[in-house]
Amino acid sequence: MLKNILPILVLMVLASCETNTVRSEYKATNDGYWNKDNIVSFKFTEQDTISKHNIFINIRNDETYSYSNLFLIAELNFPTGETIKDTLEYEMSKPDGEWLGTGHGSLKENKLWYKENVVFPTKGEYTLEISHAMRKNGSVEGIMDLKGITDVGFQIEKSK
Repeated sequence: MLKNILPILVLMVLASCETNTVRSEYKATNDGYWNKDNIVSFKFTEQDTISKHNIFINIRNDETYSYSNLFLIAELNFPTGETIKDTLEYEMSKPDGEWLGTGHGSLKENKLWYKENVVFPTKGEYTLEISHAMRKNGSVEGIMDLKGITDVGFQIEKSK
């Protein structure tokens, strides 16, 4: 009897682990400092030109990040030469200073919405470039080395 139940349990566990993630990738910053001139670039080839996808920007920060928000510039380049460039703002903490995101201890991971229900219209190589656009209040110059951002990534998931 136990021999018959075990394969069924294994199949149930495997089926429950199914994910909609198509691609996920991270790149580390330089010892927890993200230089304003360091554009983090990801290249990917999306083969599914029919299904809708959601694109997320993933940020890992530690307790040395001293801001409650994060400004990013994201540029999505299509194989056809078309480019979509966005300036984005994300909340990184609650008003009381408690970090948003998931994780235990000093490292938090934030899964931030970037594009929703995107259909990749053509096959070929796409490029997503992400840079930070943080400035101190009243300053025209950007923050040269943004402390506390340990990793920058992206994730593509099939829309439900």
